[in-house]
Amino acid sequence: MTELYHVLGAKQFDRAFLDELFAAAEEMERVADEGGEQRYPNKIMSTLFFEASTRTRFSFESAMHRLGGRVIGTENASQFSSTIKGETLEDTIRIISGYSDLIVLRHTEIGAAKRAAAVSDVPVINAGDGSGEHPTQALLDLYTIQKELGGIEGAQIAMIGDLTYGRTVHSLSYLLANYRDARITFVSPDNVRIPSYVKRYLDEKGVAYAETADLESLAGVADVFYQTRIQKERFPSLEEYGKAEGKFIIDRALVDAMKRSALILHPLPRAGEIHPDVDADPRAAYFRQAQNGLYIRMALIERCFGGRR
Repeated sequence: MTELYHVLGAKQFDRAFLDELFAAAEEMERVADEGGEQRYPNKIMSTLFFEASTRTRFSFESAMHRLGGRVIGTENASQFSSTIKGETLEDTIRIISGYSDLIVLRHTEIGAAKRAAAVSDVPVINAGDGSGEHPTQALLDLYTIQKELGGIEGAQIAMIGDLTYGRTVHSLSYLLANYRDARITFVSPDNVRIPSYVKRYLDEKGVAYAETADLESLAGVADVFYQTRIQKERFPSLEEYGKAEGKFIIDRALVDAMKRSALILHPLPRAGEIHPDVDADPRAAYFRQAQNGLYIRMALIERCFGGRR
């Protein structure tokens, strides 16, 4: 078993680790289906969330319970922790690392997970840092692609929506650099295009990518349609949000033009960018994708503990 200490960003993972993690996630699916195993009955995980979350927080907490561990934490740390009294993130982490064996942190600021890891006595997992990265979401996204399509090499992946502030898109792009001939097409309004630093990384790794505003042209071409929400809370103004909102929607007509083998993903929550009429289509994998988050996070927790119980 390859051990992890901190999980901070997608660039830290190589292909060998990804293959091992995905094999472990398959095992964790069996473990979860059987009700879990008492692998870590003496371990405590802290979930410290400064931003709202449903899937990430619940899947991490469920993962720890399925592995026999215990969970403490808060879903609104900005209000229900000493941060509201002026305590720094570093001091908060120093304290919590003395109470638990693993910290899962979601924060509003880019780089917060790295700051936490620098002072923590226990592993820190980045559960999203502002508009920076969301590595565990990208891992479950990639696992879903492999599981649904049977492989990732050579896949044509369309990433759609808010690509500037979309941390899941950033992390998934970095992970795709580990696979031969994976091709990315970024589809977005002009004011939320993929950041230059993501493109520089892809250039360094030799990953083929393109940018377009024509989603329909990809309907019969792309293997994966990775739709994302236009994140109103991250825009500097309502005017800028209005320029991007509602531009690219996956509806029945678009799905009918897709390949029969195509895959529709979304990190969720959605806010109108995938029409509910699409949900019953077998190509709509976003709810299966969310379920895969449990198995990936179980596998990550085990690696952070290094198998030690």
